[in-house]
Amino acid sequence: MSGHCLYCHEPVYPNFNWTAMIKVCDIEPFCPACQDELQLIEGERCKTCSRPQKESGQCQDCIQWEEGEWSGSLSQNHSFYVYNDFFKEVLAKYKYRGDYLISKAFSNLIKRLIKKEKPDIIAPIPLSAERLYERGFNQSEALIIEAGFQPAHLLERTHSEKQSKKSRRERIEAEQVFRLNPECATIIEKKSILLIDDIYTTGATLRHAAKVLKDNGAKKVSSLTIARSI
Repeated sequence: MSGHCLYCHEPVYPNFNWTAMIKVCDIEPFCPACQDELQLIEGERCKTCSRPQKESGQCQDCIQWEEGEWSGSLSQNHSFYVYNDFFKEVLAKYKYRGDYLISKAFSNLIKRLIKKEKPDIIAPIPLSAERLYERGFNQSEALIIEAGFQPAHLLERTHSEKQSKKSRRERIEAEQVFRLNPECATIIEKKSILLIDDIYTTGATLRHAAKVLKDNGAKKVSSLTIARSI
């Protein structure tokens, strides 16, 4: 019995464990070579955004975010991997070339964190109608579904401009890009909400989304991203 690596499609063979005389087969989503290219975030990290750093506490970016109108909007971001060159290729295959199956690779990590955090509501960062049409699916929503949870569509985008084309400063200084879905106005009050996205870069997208939710009565907004840019 074997599977195939979700990135390079090489055969992947299961690990075997014996528990109470029952053999359990666990097939990894990536082959050993691809797994070695993924860099888990380990050791000290920013307590707010998960950025790897030499000391504990907040990174300089998060300190600056907390000085302005975005203060208190995003409670904490959890990220699993460093956004290195290999992860860029994995994400491009998933996000831009439509390989939906890659969403399954991270389901166990997401499931464990959600069960630990126990949010009241789990919401994907929305795409504009134009981006959704281009890609065929919302990559953040797919991550939630493949982890076995129900996504709540709390937010809508107010424009379709690509954030990836903006500079770091332009992202930080951008006007609000989200609005609350009118149908969700009554369900978020005093709720703990977990936002899901694929990558944390400057934190602008997640803080914009979190601020809308906090301004409309959410008790706490945190986020989970698969990777963290450094």
